[in-house]
Amino acid sequence: MKIYVASSWRNKHQPRVVNALRQAGHEVYDFKHPAVDDEGFHWSEIDPDWETWTIPEYRMNLNHPVARSGFSNDFDAMRWADAFVLVMPSGRSAHIEAGWAIGSRKPTCILIEWLKGICG
Repeated sequence: MKIYVASSWRNKHQPRVVNALRQAGHEVYDFKHPAVDDEGFHWSEIDPDWETWTIPEYRMNLNHPVARSGFSNDFDAMRWADAFVLVMPSGRSAHIEAGWAIGSRKPTCILIEWLKGICG
């Protein structure tokens, strides 16, 4: 099965979930490593001070080529996936991705930190 794992960059469980799913024989999209030698999209590639942006600056930078490429990679993977796993805790982007998956009728699982097994 092709699985999209959505989570936060800060989530310490995300790499273990990706690895466990791959060890179980699934193809997994990892936004932190979407391809060989690719460390995923970071706003800091556009501006090291991105966290100080105003709302208009953030909106403007959504059209930056680096941002567009990162979003395109993720959305292509979302369409590619048969199923989604949302690894908690996560932020707005991951929840939007999970909502899109559910709206697209793709099976979606939510893993909460206190769950043992795959995250334990």
